[in-house]
Amino acid sequence: MRNKFFKEVPIYIGASVILLVILFLSIGFAVTIGSVDISIKEVYQVILYKLLNIGDSSIGTGAVADVVWLIRMPRIVLAIAVGVGLSVVGIVMQAIVKNPLADPYILGVSSGASLGATLAVVLGIGSSFGSNSLGIMGFIGAFGVSILVLIISNIGERSNSIKLLLAGMALSSVCSSFSSFLVYISDDSQKLKTITFWLMGSLAGAKWNEIVIIMPIIILGVIFFMTQYRTLNLMLLGDEVSITLGTDLHKFRIIYLVITSLMIGLLVYVSGMIGFVGLIIPHIVRMIFGTDHKKIIPISALLGAIILIWADVLSRALIKGTEIPIGIVISIIGSPLFVWLMIKKNYGFGGSK
Repeated sequence: MRNKFFKEVPIYIGASVILLVILFLSIGFAVTIGSVDISIKEVYQVILYKLLNIGDSSIGTGAVADVVWLIRMPRIVLAIAVGVGLSVVGIVMQAIVKNPLADPYILGVSSGASLGATLAVVLGIGSSFGSNSLGIMGFIGAFGVSILVLIISNIGERSNSIKLLLAGMALSSVCSSFSSFLVYISDDSQKLKTITFWLMGSLAGAKWNEIVIIMPIIILGVIFFMTQYRTLNLMLLGDEVSITLGTDLHKFRIIYLVITSLMIGLLVYVSGMIGFVGLIIPHIVRMIFGTDHKKIIPISALLGAIILIWADVLSRALIKGTEIPIGIVISIIGSPLFVWLMIKKNYGFGGSK
C-alpha cells in the first residue's frame, strides 16, 4: 500500500517537499553563521523567546539578542523573499516575452531602478523620503519604466512579446544614458561608491518593518502566478496558437506585467539589483521537470530561496570583517554555471526540443 502511494505521488511534489525541508534546515544553520561568535544554544534561545516567548526575559534583550533577531534573522527572511520573488518573476517574464534569455530586469527595469537611484544620490531627488530615499527612488524608477514599457508597446497596435522587448530596450538605453551622464558630471567619489554598491545588491539593510510589508506581497504574487499556470503554458506556444484555442493573451500579459513590475520594484527597493537568479533558476528547473508552470513555479520559488540564503551566507563569511555585495557572489557562481548548463544540457523551451 505504501509503495503504491509513493508511486502515485508526482515527482514534482516530492521534490517540493525535499526542497522545503532543505529550506528549513538552511534557515536553521544560516542563522548561526556570522562575524560575531555566538553559540548555537544562544541563537536558538533568542529565536524561541522572540517567536514563542519561551525562556527567561533576559534572553530577549542585550547585544546577543540584537545581533540574532535584528540583524541575522531579517537578512535570512529577506533572502527568502528575494529568492522566491526573482525566481518566479523570471519564469513569468520568460513566458510573457517567449524568450529563454529573459530575466526579471529585461524590460528596462534595471536601468529604471539605476536612474532612480542615481537621481537620489547625485541630485538629491527624493530626499524627503529620508534614509530610504535611494531605495524608494529605485522602486519608482523600476516600476515607472515598466509602466512606460506597457504604454509604449500598446501605441498603435496591441502589444506582443516583440513590441514589449523593443520598448524595453529603447527605454533601457534612455535610462542608462541619463544615469551615465549624471555619474559623469558628479565629482563626489563617495556618491559614486554609494550608487555602485547599491547596484551590486545587498541584504545588509534588512529591517522587520519593511519585510512584514514586502513578504506578504511577494507571497500573494507567487500564489497568483501558481493559479495562472495554464495561461503561462499557452504563452510559451505563442499568440496565434492561443487565439485558435480560444484565449486572448493580451489582457493577461498586461496584468502579469503590472504584478511582476510591482514585485520587482519592491525587491529593488529592499535589496538593490541582484542578477542571474531570475535567469538561471528557471533554466535549472526546466531541465529537470520540463516546462509545465504548474510544476516549475513552486520548485523554482523554493530553490531560489535556498540559493539566496547561502549566497548571503557566503557574502558575509568569505572575507572576515567585511561583506561582499551579494550580487557579486551570485554572478561569480551563476555565470560559469549558466555556461556549463548551456554546454551540457539541451531542453525544449515551450515544449519543442
